[in-house]
Amino acid sequence: MKIEHIAMVVNDLEAARDFFVAYLDGKANKLYHNKSTDFRSYFISFDDGARLEIMTKPEMSNPAKDADRTGYAHVAFSVGSAEKVDELTALLKTDGYEVLSGPRTTGDEYYESCIVAVEGNQIEITV
Repeated sequence: MKIEHIAMVVNDLEAARDFFVAYLDGKANKLYHNKSTDFRSYFISFDDGARLEIMTKPEMSNPAKDADRTGYAHVAFSVGSAEKVDELTALLKTDGYEVLSGPRTTGDEYYESCIVAVEGNQIEITV
């Protein structure tokens, strides 16, 4: 069994798509638009077969995304090496994204950084 895809609801669909394409080498499909509900979505595909669905519709609730809460905490992306973790983290910081932690080796020997991107959602970058 494998996870087929993960979905993320956003307000700015195009900005979310651009983030995953520009920084994480995702490939977006053609925009899906249900005209009767005004639901819109993209599937972002990654080289290893993982997919992320980003979606939006008018008038959604947008509560604060406190770090200490239940639910999904972050989405982690493996970039292949510690050097690439360092490079991407530095680029994201330069481009104005908040770096919450790292790059660092965690107590369980996991090399990672964590940033806040895409409307306050956390993205982990790891080897």
